[in-house]
Amino acid sequence: MKKIEATVQINKVDVVATAITDIVNGFTILEGNGRGSGKRQVVRSGRGTGTVVADYNKVAIISTIVDDSEVEKISEIIVNAVFTGEEGDGIIAVSDIESVLNITTKEKNSKSL
Repeated sequence: MKKIEATVQINKVDVVATAITDIVNGFTILEGNGRGSGKRQVVRSGRGTGTVVADYNKVAIISTIVDDSEVEKISEIIVNAVFTGEEGDGIIAVSDIESVLNITTKEKNSKSL
């Protein structure tokens, strides 16, 4: 099993969620601030007379656990959903998961998904 974590701009969350809803059994969305290669937002300050570059961009991490055979397919779906070709489209990180336990059903690993 693999864990896929896609860090995307906050305005792309609904697009990704819609794209993967029927493919994965579930996912988690965490919203926060990030700083990467993307262009940061210019924000008005001082009663609207000045501007300042934001320290961070608003991002979301969409996390799901899938069988190994699904990683490429789901990653491609996420890329197609958020790709603009500009800096800051996001990143996808994939990591190994040793075990999963569904608390309600007490099923383990692939059956628990």
